[in-house]
Amino acid sequence: MDQDVAAKEQPRYIKLNARDNVAIVVNDFGLPAGSRFACGLTLRAFVPQGHKTALIDIAQDEPIIRYGEVIGYALSPISAGEWVDEARIRMPEAPALDKLEISTAVPAPLPPLEGFTFEGYRNPDGSVGTKNILGISSSVQCVKGTMEYAVKRIRAELLPKYPNVDDVVPLTHAYGCGVAITAPDAVVPIRTLQNLALNPNFGGEILVVGLGCEKLAPERLVPEGVSDAIVRMQDEAFDGFGAIVDAIMTQAEARLKVLNTRRRETRPASDLVIGLQCGGSDAFSGVTANPAVGFAADLLVRAGATVMFSEVTEVRDAIQLLTRRAINEDVGRALVREMAWYDSYLARGGADRSANTTPGNKKGGLANIVEKSLGSIVKSGSSAITGVLSPGQKATQKGMLFAATPASDFICGTLQLASGMTLQVFTTGRGTPYGLAAAPVIKVATRTELARRWKDLIDFDAGGIATGAKTIEETGWDLFRLILDVASGRTKPWSDRWGIHNDLTLFNPAPVT
Repeated sequence: MDQDVAAKEQPRYIKLNARDNVAIVVNDFGLPAGSRFACGLTLRAFVPQGHKTALIDIAQDEPIIRYGEVIGYALSPISAGEWVDEARIRMPEAPALDKLEISTAVPAPLPPLEGFTFEGYRNPDGSVGTKNILGISSSVQCVKGTMEYAVKRIRAELLPKYPNVDDVVPLTHAYGCGVAITAPDAVVPIRTLQNLALNPNFGGEILVVGLGCEKLAPERLVPEGVSDAIVRMQDEAFDGFGAIVDAIMTQAEARLKVLNTRRRETRPASDLVIGLQCGGSDAFSGVTANPAVGFAADLLVRAGATVMFSEVTEVRDAIQLLTRRAINEDVGRALVREMAWYDSYLARGGADRSANTTPGNKKGGLANIVEKSLGSIVKSGSSAITGVLSPGQKATQKGMLFAATPASDFICGTLQLASGMTLQVFTTGRGTPYGLAAAPVIKVATRTELARRWKDLIDFDAGGIATGAKTIEETGWDLFRLILDVASGRTKPWSDRWGIHNDLTLFNPAPVT
């Protein structure tokens, strides 16, 4: 659809809360000056799709309100019908962490949702995977090339013999040596690597490839009681590179034989561990995709599942809305603890949470991190927050959890995998080819125009909410059913069909020596 055609459509905007004094333009490609809405408001200038227009005159220094919350203050007078872009907004201070209400608005438990199942792989420890993968971990970046060479041979020579195994995935990273291994913050990358290998999609079959002289000893990545799970390249028994690769392949085949005996079986939806994330967000994220994901998340929680949302800088400016939902004082204080830790982490680097908002976010209508945060937290639905995970910590409880991570798509995905996530739902307004090899990723578009244009990259279209074609509830139910289908292997997301998978990326706040 071109701009001339779009301009002929009935002008439409979305106002989210009765208190809002701005609204976002719905029409594809935006609306020109002179466009008149049904309420009588007339645009004074061109406003791009997803960007804000003032609904009333806003005086200098008066608050600009969206989602019923202040997203900033007018730097100069703004007339009704004008484009309210980022250059006209002064960002407010972040909520003070020592003045937050905690557990003052804990949602009542929603009625249990029973009878929903998926076909998953049950593991000896009781966890259930959505894929059947051989994961080969590494203790140091030095062995990355060797592992990739070995994995290429395993896929070509061994994997065809074991048709019930989906793939072989190298868990490579840029860590393990040249780092301050005993520094306090080193617990984050080390814990992440330890828990990555325990992800339910790997079926409990641990194999670690190390060099032999690295600071991060391979033994630290092997669970207690597991033996014969390490190949060290510097082992003097190996005569040349070929012998090293042969040893990796021998160890891999022993584990492929075990994984090949796994079969999908019917499991309750309560066995799911779902990660929620957004990337390439726009102003529709908090209107369409994230509310639909939030509704689906509530359904999953009602079914007894574990659901985690993340990205500290994308909740920091809306933390006051989350601490009220904490199920108890301890959970509320844990939320504050993770916010404070990250504030300090950013300050050490001479940055703050405002650095989060990308050029693409702004082009999509998000003026600042405050507006972005208010739309981001909608993914968490309306359930009580039952737990908080530090970066890379393994989830051990059910319900809606906050898993503290950076907002980087790649780091967040890696940390959620370490926390036990077996399927991820990823919302986007600008579009991204993001995918994970270790878990299926359902990409949800905020706009129908994007879903149509990227028809073979986007898995689910939430844009009908903006046009009124579907309700949030209808869209959320559709997404919930898709999650069960993907978890069961009945539907394969586009990133898996194309084999588009991002590298794992560790979060290492500790010093590098």
